[in-house]
Amino acid sequence: MNWDDLRYFLAVSAAGSLSGAAAQLGVNTTTVLRRVASLEEDLDARLFDRERTGYKVTAAGERLLQSLEPVDQRLSSLARDFAASGAGSEGQVRMAATEIIAAYVIAPAVPEFREAHPALDMELLTDPTLMGPTKAPRIMNPLKDVDVAIRAARPTQGDMLMRKVGEMAYGLYATPDYLEGHGRPSDMAGLKGHQLVGFPRTESPLGPIWWLSRAEKTCETALRSSSAIVRAEAARGHLGLVALPCILADPDPALERVIGPDQLGSFELWLMARNDLAQMAHVRAVMDFAVDAIRSAKGALAGSLRTVTEHAPSR
Repeated sequence: MNWDDLRYFLAVSAAGSLSGAAAQLGVNTTTVLRRVASLEEDLDARLFDRERTGYKVTAAGERLLQSLEPVDQRLSSLARDFAASGAGSEGQVRMAATEIIAAYVIAPAVPEFREAHPALDMELLTDPTLMGPTKAPRIMNPLKDVDVAIRAARPTQGDMLMRKVGEMAYGLYATPDYLEGHGRPSDMAGLKGHQLVGFPRTESPLGPIWWLSRAEKTCETALRSSSAIVRAEAARGHLGLVALPCILADPDPALERVIGPDQLGSFELWLMARNDLAQMAHVRAVMDFAVDAIRSAKGALAGSLRTVTEHAPSR
């Protein structure tokens, strides 16, 4: 067996296509196809089923993924582990979070953290896959090169240190102009005739997503997006009632809260870190920083800084 063929297998598994794997590896698709075929011949097993939507890992391919996962994780972090040894409380730490947590919770707290750790090199990555209860970081996943992550739902499995650190509440928002023209609902029963801006159908039915999926049965969905930033812009454009994190929408003077988190609910926030790195001083410092930042933003995350705007009925 040519061990280098395993890299091509991992790349196709992650990308779901030959072209995606080729772009990642810097080769052409013919090379990727040849190397995967060589590995399948060596193992005497079909590792992928070619479907209309791309390459899907077979049962045999899934077994190979599970075998390679711990090896891939260790190799991907080898350079960082060596650099971290003997580095004391300073070094490089890569943290991933959803766009809202990164922008509205972590980033504002960084200046104070930098004063205490001026030599610590922290990278903050945003990753949409951190929404929803998926598995913990896997092979060729962007999170494999991340030391700390904040996920908006508990991972279903994985050899990771995991800790619930808070919740991110959601509400339903709209502009005053939209509400003036369409009325102001106070619950799901009042949504008939309204337009909604919500989540993609592929999102896991948790909390606000579950609420919106039920609400869509009584009204029209004008737009779906996995990005809260996109949904917020749609709301400002008077498109309809929009599901948004309270920490994003409450401070916005252009938006009014129509229905609060007491009905829509919230997502749990989970801090994750690799078990082997969580004991290192510089990684632990970033973990403690993330927990403190979320704790400091607790009121804004819970939506307790604003309530539903009450309006007297028109005469």
